[in-house]
Amino acid sequence: MSNRKDDHIEFALAQSVIDNDFDRLRFAPVTFPEIGFDDLDLSVNLFDTTFPLPFYINAMTGGSEKAYGVNQRLAQLAKTFSLPMATGSLSTILKDPSTLSSFQVIKQIYPEVFLISNLGGGHTLETMKKVNALVGARACQLHVNAVQEITMPEGDRDFKGWMQKLEVIQQGITIPFIVKEVGFGMSRQTILALKEKGVRYIDVAGKGGTNFSKIENHRNHKPLHVFDQWGFSTVESLLSSQGIEGVSILASGGVRYPLDVIKSLALGAKAVGMSGYFLRLVTEYSHEQAVEKLTDFIEELKAIMVALGAKTVQDLSDKKLIYDQHLLEFNKQR
Repeated sequence: MSNRKDDHIEFALAQSVIDNDFDRLRFAPVTFPEIGFDDLDLSVNLFDTTFPLPFYINAMTGGSEKAYGVNQRLAQLAKTFSLPMATGSLSTILKDPSTLSSFQVIKQIYPEVFLISNLGGGHTLETMKKVNALVGARACQLHVNAVQEITMPEGDRDFKGWMQKLEVIQQGITIPFIVKEVGFGMSRQTILALKEKGVRYIDVAGKGGTNFSKIENHRNHKPLHVFDQWGFSTVESLLSSQGIEGVSILASGGVRYPLDVIKSLALGAKAVGMSGYFLRLVTEYSHEQAVEKLTDFIEELKAIMVALGAKTVQDLSDKKLIYDQHLLEFNKQR
């Protein structure tokens, strides 16, 4: 199990993505913004909690010695910037309790962290409650990753009952419950189906960033390359979610730059999760260097908001976006 988690870190860092739909839309310029940097408020309200920044550290890793060090450094960064943080999949501790420390280190470093637990589709309410208690989670993610499991050599081969178990968790859990994809995006039909089951928080997690199909194909002696370009991008998923009320949409997958964060928020995301960006920060730089780079990231966010004349994150929804032909055609067909 630990070797698989280390493989995920190694292959995720090695991946390079050329095609990203965030590059297929741009903002109409605002010539007279009529605001200054001191007018800005980057805070968002999510899970009935106010956070100072509109992004968070999304689910990544755990379950090995290498993952322990990654989570330790991520927690230090989360503490410095008061960021919510999601754990990697906690299914590892159900199989090997000795791996628990690689997750508990997060709260040891940052006791006040708004920690989001993470389990895969098919788990039960009882299991979700158990892992939440073990790590002290204040919200929980259920990641649905059928395509990844299909391409994974040791992955699941039976996906019956996932929606039913998900509904039981939704009804029985007492902390915010998020349903999350893992890089293949969500259609409008999926989002509506989750809403019908009572799910309030949905992370569309589209393609454009870390591709778990390709990662598992690296580990599989019979790769399934049919899934290498599978699914909807994060932009396409956000477009698919528009006009659906009663759910909070979270955006992740292929978010590289401050401008990608701003575009996600303008497309209706309540907040933006990043994994690959933070993984590189803590594996390629010292803590001091990572703090400097993330500070620069935030300053660029502010610069874009001022250029758009948006004092708050909510103001971004009023800003005009221009789509290329690819996204215009997608919008027609969806």
